[in-house]
Amino acid sequence: MNKEFHSFGWYASKVSPHLPKKAFKPVPGRLLGGLAYLIISIAGMFAIGIYDLPFLANIALSFVIGTSFAAMGFLGHEILHGTVVKKAKLRNLLGAVFFFPLLTGPLLWRKWHNMTHHVHTQNEEKDPDTWLSKEDLDKKPALKIIYRLPFSVRAFLEFFALCFTFTLHSTKIFFAYIKEFKPEKRGTVWIQFLLPWVAWLGLIFFVGIINWLFIFLIPHLIANAIVMGYISTNHRLNPLVPVNDPLANTLSVTVPRWIDVLHFNFSYHTEHHIFPSMSSKYYPLVKDLIKDSWPSRYHEMPMSSALIALWKTPRVYYNGKDLIDPQAQLLYGSLGNGLNPEAIEPRPINNSDTN
Repeated sequence: MNKEFHSFGWYASKVSPHLPKKAFKPVPGRLLGGLAYLIISIAGMFAIGIYDLPFLANIALSFVIGTSFAAMGFLGHEILHGTVVKKAKLRNLLGAVFFFPLLTGPLLWRKWHNMTHHVHTQNEEKDPDTWLSKEDLDKKPALKIIYRLPFSVRAFLEFFALCFTFTLHSTKIFFAYIKEFKPEKRGTVWIQFLLPWVAWLGLIFFVGIINWLFIFLIPHLIANAIVMGYISTNHRLNPLVPVNDPLANTLSVTVPRWIDVLHFNFSYHTEHHIFPSMSSKYYPLVKDLIKDSWPSRYHEMPMSSALIALWKTPRVYYNGKDLIDPQAQLLYGSLGNGLNPEAIEPRPINNSDTN
């Protein structure tokens, strides 16, 4: 693999001339899908709250609501990148609506995701979404206890945690970033953080705890799992890099076309990191152009293969390009650095790894 890194702007400058002008304009028609998910979610909630439905019917409705919550989050992500509507106030309002089930405010999301993660992707010190390094782990004795568990147990716990990781991480980011907002904006950020929590928890007093489990908690866990299923594959198999190079630090997964339709092409993640302000409607065009120009550097695999690879590899970085199981002292390659998802084999640490 060519080890020369390029910024996302460099790739964008090479690909842009080959794209139609309409690809760089907002696509407000995406809101129709969001409206459908809103109607489905509200209808499901009312059905659970009003009718005395059988347990299996409530579970089925919870699943439908949960998948709708996840898709609303994908659309909220697009909206807050400015690819659906351009007016700031409308963008923030719609972003707040579609991120409401995931308990995340639009101003926090834009600062955390747009202005930090996208600018510093897979930078060990600056990307808030990057997993820790072996050096960081050694400084955290309490966390090291978890990594003493057997590898299979850790893998199970990490996948189980996908059901609440997005919400947990979003809350952690809020308290880490709130002081970085200008004083005149902090009140708004606090309101955007608290309002979803108050609204969803307050719903208990109107529908009762049992109905609330089916109306919100179970769907919320399902939405977390779906969203994190994608987010976990976006970068966690990729290395840390000195340059924000989307072809080195990002993975696109493949899913059936009907899932891409339902999830607003969220699977096209490398394409998104090159053109974050472009509607995902046009990412298939971008993908074809990238694969024509840099076929050996582009990372993609089926979602199922990516999740299996995540299960079989640890989540601690070693020297940036490898992943390490700190308990067994075994190294695993990252994408572009020896990781073969079809045959994952660890290796012991040798002198060349420590240099």
